Amino acid sequence: MASATRIFRFVLLGSGISAAQAEWQLNLPAGVTSTSQQIFGLHMLIFWICVVIALLVFGAVALILLRYRRARGAQPGGIHEHTWVEVAWTVVPFLVLALMAIPATRVLMEMEDTTDPDLTIQVTGSQWKWRYEYIDQGIGYFSNLATPPEQRDDRAAKGEHYLLEVDRPLVVPVGRKVRFLLTSSDVIHAWWIPPLGLKKDAVPGFINEAWTRIDTPGIYRGQCAELCGVGHGYMPIVIDARSEADFAAWLTAEHAALAAERGAAARTLPLRELMTRGKEVYTANCAACHQAGGEGLPGTFPPLKGSAVATGPVAAHLAVVLHGRPGTAMPSFAQLSDLDLAAVVTYERNAWGNATGDTVQAADVTRAREE
Repeated sequence: MASATRIFRFVLLGSGISAAQAEWQLNLPAGVTSTSQQIFGLHMLIFWICVVIALLVFGAVALILLRYRRARGAQPGGIHEHTWVEVAWTVVPFLVLALMAIPATRVLMEMEDTTDPDLTIQVTGSQWKWRYEYIDQGIGYFSNLATPPEQRDDRAAKGEHYLLEVDRPLVVPVGRKVRFLLTSSDVIHAWWIPPLGLKKDAVPGFINEAWTRIDTPGIYRGQCAELCGVGHGYMPIVIDARSEADFAAWLTAEHAALAAERGAAARTLPLRELMTRGKEVYTANCAACHQAGGEGLPGTFPPLKGSAVATGPVAAHLAVVLHGRPGTAMPSFAQLSDLDLAAVVTYERNAWGNATGDTVQAADVTRAREE
């Protein structure tokens, strides 16, 4: 056994997989919510039913092979039909399935019960990020992958939560029923958070519902579980469950930030300030496709450095960012605020040597939306 373990570790090291990554978990996680724990309990119930069935079936097969083998002089019987045997192998599986269906139905009914929520959040998947909108609080933002490109390109050591970290997690209060309304702006995604026992498809043109109630504060991570394109592996989900007091303080801070942003949008900002903000918006929303240096990905995503869009008419540039380009991977970014759109367009028109000198203000974006 020790030799086998050493050989296994040697193979792992030779293939570039660390021993820590190769630690086996032989069962599903129980999760941290009542729903996830009920799912785990149902899983174990079905597992042990399967174990009992397997023992009975394989035990009967082994007994027959040993007891009635030719070497012992056993002769086949002449029985071709047996009514009670046929009744038994029909009724017994039916009863087993009924036994399994009763608790499964109870768990499924509770999983689908989204009535009487304390908080409702709309979750929109898009290539390749999530947008969260707190329906009754007037707060909305994108949640983007925060793993540095250097780690993804193997130019730096992988972090503890490699490809499972975001710039803005979804913040929810503990002890409250939170309903999620899930949809998509482009292709089918799937919102999957294993510790919460929660997985639901986000389908364009449809609204799916799910809910959770987290009792323990903490950080819970998940991923998009639907193959949604080349950036599928870059759509992590991070939920930050906070106490009532901490969640209320977070809401207050978010509303203050929104008020400050509205104040900034009413001003005429200088190029330097727009560039600083625009770089942050670009890094969070555009760099995954067009790359940090604006060079794009040949054959997949066009470059912005020196492009006709980023150096041509401002109105055409704004139209592309606002409405996207049908038939391509370029989505609409109309969900961003007017100030963020103004900043990112300004950044794209002046970064990487484009140097058009153009500045776009929030008021320009407001007018473009109305056209």
